Amino acid sequence: MIVVVCPGQGAQTPGMLSPWLEVPEFRVSIESQQSAADIDLIGYGTESDAETIRDTAVAQPLIVATGVATLAALVEGKSLSEIGVAGVAGHSVGEITAAVAAGVFTPEQGIRFVKQRGDAMAKAAALEATTMAAILGGDQSEIESRLAELGLQPANYNGGGQIVAAGSVEAIAALQAEPVAGTRVIPIQVAGAFHTRYMQPAVETLASYAASLTVADPGPRLWTNAGGREIASGSEFVSLLVNQVSSPVRWDLCMSAMVEAGVTALIELAPAGTLVGLAKRSMPGIETLAVKTPEQLAAARDLIANHA
Repeated sequence: MIVVVCPGQGAQTPGMLSPWLEVPEFRVSIESQQSAADIDLIGYGTESDAETIRDTAVAQPLIVATGVATLAALVEGKSLSEIGVAGVAGHSVGEITAAVAAGVFTPEQGIRFVKQRGDAMAKAAALEATTMAAILGGDQSEIESRLAELGLQPANYNGGGQIVAAGSVEAIAALQAEPVAGTRVIPIQVAGAFHTRYMQPAVETLASYAASLTVADPGPRLWTNAGGREIASGSEFVSLLVNQVSSPVRWDLCMSAMVEAGVTALIELAPAGTLVGLAKRSMPGIETLAVKTPEQLAAARDLIANHA
């Protein structure tokens, strides 16, 4: 059984779209999404510097659009189920890419949804000076206790001994100065404390927008960051997408659920690399492929054929 996974924020790099624009299906998809969301995705993805694409309102649409366009190049007009992919999951904003891949959203709905999400989260992040940091190693309960002491929250449980903390800049600095024994604390270059209480204003905005949408139930199996559960209802998945903005990402549980479901291989859509790295530590024996360049599309199709 093979699944496709979709990365979240932090995966984008300057110029990442340039090599992909030579692929006709990719270009058509990007141009369509760009038009639907009225955002210069191609300009941001080819010309902007790291600071510009770090902006939440830019980063989130760019990541989702890249993943959706990579998917279009991979499937060549078919659905994931038709080419033999059994399921899909996304990390954080990558859940919107996954919703498109599963057929819950159309590509146009997906890019408009993430544009709303990115704008709302950027506004929420501007209200207070907040940030995030990865904690590597250590005991989970000890880490959670230390975060509570500092008024921080666990934003991502990424598996493989990695938890991402989020909160005020001062509290993250205090965590760096006095980390839990046996851990390393690495600052993350993001614009705010995502997946925490600081994002509640964005939840309210996104909930209002989501109420106007008509969505479909997923075709392939679809796992949620909210506890790693498999979701069969499109409307339920969208509701979870809204609430996930201020709730922790349980990618560790998603990976466990996929292993339990019998997954034997995993393909990560561009901008790829992060989730394959986590899978190698937490999903031993699973064959993986990070599709970072157009040249890897053929290898992805071969992997699907071998595991379908």
